[in-house]
Amino acid sequence: MAVTCTNGWFVEGGLTQNGAMARSAGKSEWARHWRYEQLPGLDLLRARYVRHTFPRHSHDGFVFGAVTRGVEAVGLPDGTLHAGPGSVVMLNPEVAHTARAAGPDGWAYATLYPSAEVVAEIAAETGTVRGTAVFGEPIVSDPQASRMINDVHRAAEQGNALAADSLLRVVLARLLRAHGTSLAARPSRSAGATAAARAREFLEERLADPPSLEALAAEFGTSPFALLRAFRDAYGMPPHTWLTNARVRVARRLLEAGTAPAEAAVAVGFTDQPHLNRHFTRIVGVPPGAYQRERKNVQEQDAPLLVPCEAWQTRQHPQTYVEPRPALPAPGTRTRQASPTRRSSVTRSASESR
Repeated sequence: MAVTCTNGWFVEGGLTQNGAMARSAGKSEWARHWRYEQLPGLDLLRARYVRHTFPRHSHDGFVFGAVTRGVEAVGLPDGTLHAGPGSVVMLNPEVAHTARAAGPDGWAYATLYPSAEVVAEIAAETGTVRGTAVFGEPIVSDPQASRMINDVHRAAEQGNALAADSLLRVVLARLLRAHGTSLAARPSRSAGATAAARAREFLEERLADPPSLEALAAEFGTSPFALLRAFRDAYGMPPHTWLTNARVRVARRLLEAGTAPAEAAVAVGFTDQPHLNRHFTRIVGVPPGAYQRERKNVQEQDAPLLVPCEAWQTRQHPQTYVEPRPALPAPGTRTRQASPTRRSSVTRSASESR
């Protein structure tokens, strides 16, 4: 079920009121974040964003994104990289990053989120990387891999388990062979890194009732500024940003287990459901309700949900029923190949580097 924004409205199901896909209006946004039951350990996101920006966050698994249209700006600790058609964004687990459109027309992309276990299994089976497999370059130009990522999506959307599973393994093996490397041995932890790790564990246990920075620092015998610096160095974001990201992760698991969004919000420490909606949508890319329905595999064929753009993150969504939707077509085609340069140019930004 896609979530579309056109003429000021988000439509779950990807339809306008006349039942047509909302693509003609140049500023429309849509997204589908889902799982295909025949591909365990994998999340899929196909979307077009124009105004939506992803705040600094991280994932517990890998990210492989194929941009099909426009340009995506990916903010990393060392600067901002730009990904256009034909390129593949490859992020390792727990790498803090942001994402936004690099131009007024936004960007469209298909993304695979395989778990670390899925990537490790394929690396071991193919023998492409010894040890723990990671990727050394966050963005590469690989038009064939980009096409294959889109093919995985299409096969899954068509319910073709054999093709989807085969294509997933082939494209991950290709990326591992061309761009994979072994995780370097970790140096001994400094006192600051140890305090940051202990603070993270403490926050995981106190998601719904976190202490102040001063109290957190005192718990581990350090100063607030020292802990702030150490935490940011270790996890790419300050403790309060990390906490929001962690709350959303736990909320995702609760929603997947069938917990109502309002109950999930309170359980992880958000003040109410609108508070959850706002942060969840910014980080995941779709509202909690749409996320949960996809995982329940509930397809309301005759009742997509119409949601005002300015309201979808902040309050309950009013329902407006429209005509049954057709099958969801692929949301974009590759318009040009990326330049042959393997590594995208880096534009450093002080705001993105923090």
